[in-house]
Amino acid sequence: MNLEITSLRDRPELMERAAAWFHEKWHVPQEAYLECMRAYLNRETEYGWYMCLSDGRIVGGLGVIENDFHDRKDLSPNVCAVYTEEAFRGRGIAGRLLNMAVEDMRAKGITPLYLVTDHTGFYERYGWEFLCMVQGDGEPEMTRMYIHR
Repeated sequence: MNLEITSLRDRPELMERAAAWFHEKWHVPQEAYLECMRAYLNRETEYGWYMCLSDGRIVGGLGVIENDFHDRKDLSPNVCAVYTEEAFRGRGIAGRLLNMAVEDMRAKGITPLYLVTDHTGFYERYGWEFLCMVQGDGEPEMTRMYIHR
C-alpha cells in the first residue's frame, strides 16, 4: 500500500477536499477549515495542514491552529483535528503526521506545540508530555493538554 505524507502547501489542490474531510470527521464548519487553509496557502500564517494519502484518497490528517477551542489562549499554537481512518489505524500514520508537523513548525522557529486530547498513552509515544488540564469551550469536563518541546 502506497502512503504519502504531505502538507497542504505541497498539494494545494487538495484544499477543498481536505476541508470537507476534516469537517466530516470533526463537525467543525467546513468554512472554518477553509479559512485556516487559505491563510496557510497565502502565507498569512505558518500554521500548517498535513495529510496522509492512500492512492490519492485522504486517510489521515491534522492541522496546526492558534487555539483548539479551550480556555488557555496562552498555550499556542495547537495541533488539532488529528484523525486516521479506522481501516488505516495501527500503521504509524498519526505518528508520522505529528512528527512532520513538529519538525515543520520547529524549522520555522515555532516551538513548543500544544494539543488537547482525551487519549492517554498515545501521544507520549511521539514525544508529547502531559502538561495540565484545560477547560474546553462549552465542555462540562476538563480535558488533557499536552506539550511537545
